[in-house]
Amino acid sequence: MVKKRGRKPKSPTPPESTTNEIENEEEQVFSLNNVEIIEPITRRSTRGRPPKKLPKHSHQQNKNESNGDVNNYVVEKVMPSMDAVVKVFCVHTEPNFSLPWQRKRQYSSSSSGFIINGKRVLTNAHSVEHFTQVKLKKRGSDTKYLANVLAIGTECDIALLTVEDNDFWEGVLPVEFGPLPALQDAVTVVGYPIGGDTISVTSGVVSRMEILSYVHGSTELLGLQIDAAINSGNSGGPAFNNKGNCVGIAFQSLKHEDVENIGYVIPTPVIQHFIQDYEKNGGYTGFPALGIEWQKMENPDLRMAMGMGSDQKGVRIRRIEPTAPEFHVLKPSDIILSFDEIDIANDGT
Repeated sequence: MVKKRGRKPKSPTPPESTTNEIENEEEQVFSLNNVEIIEPITRRSTRGRPPKKLPKHSHQQNKNESNGDVNNYVVEKVMPSMDAVVKVFCVHTEPNFSLPWQRKRQYSSSSSGFIINGKRVLTNAHSVEHFTQVKLKKRGSDTKYLANVLAIGTECDIALLTVEDNDFWEGVLPVEFGPLPALQDAVTVVGYPIGGDTISVTSGVVSRMEILSYVHGSTELLGLQIDAAINSGNSGGPAFNNKGNCVGIAFQSLKHEDVENIGYVIPTPVIQHFIQDYEKNGGYTGFPALGIEWQKMENPDLRMAMGMGSDQKGVRIRRIEPTAPEFHVLKPSDIILSFDEIDIANDGT
């Protein structure tokens, strides 16, 4: 064995201070207590110019402050009415159409509702569909009160409830209804959605107003589209305007991979028709139907064949229900140009 001349090489050993600093840095980064406060900017090199500091009165800050003031103002107006929002517990038993002498298995659900004048509560019809037992719980209370269902409007997706126990109505002011909101008007949806037991408040604006398809009743009535989040459990909750008045009832939302935060609200004209119908007739009788099937007149050749002028617009009647009141007045292939002095477009709008 030949020995080489020279000094014995030293094995490199990392300095203890560097190892400790790395371990301490890893503990700080992965510590559960520091996850929320770690900023990406702390990992960047300190070379170069220091980052510029935004002035205290920047445009972004003023915008956020103004939005915060508006939200606080709306919440202050809605706060007195939040105590009138209740949580609805329902036990459902669906009928068995294959075996009519028995029912299907029971299941439970929870939704929202709100108190109106006359010691009554409004909620959605699908919230108490095929009900066996309905109970209501007020905000900040653990007592559930047994409720009676007065009326269910399937086509408008509204139900009317009441509670016989007088303790339920103590200290609660009924919700007042407001006018039909306009586009871009602020709305606040209050209810008890999934994800918690306490009341939830979401805000947005009215983004669309048109005739909507009501999924529960398979009908088409006036509806409002808002960009406030409406989740499971929000059904039946009120939508307030910036004055604290109710302008609608949350009842359905659009679930699609390409959209988000699209909810629908039943407007006050539909709600008032339901309430007035119940008060006048002692029960819910429904919405009137025209009783006809119509066809669009967007094809210019079709309009020419029906003898319509270039300045005339309308829809063509295809079929009339035999029980409709206009059965002896209108005929198939008649053209409806206007309804109640309101012109009808070729697409039926």
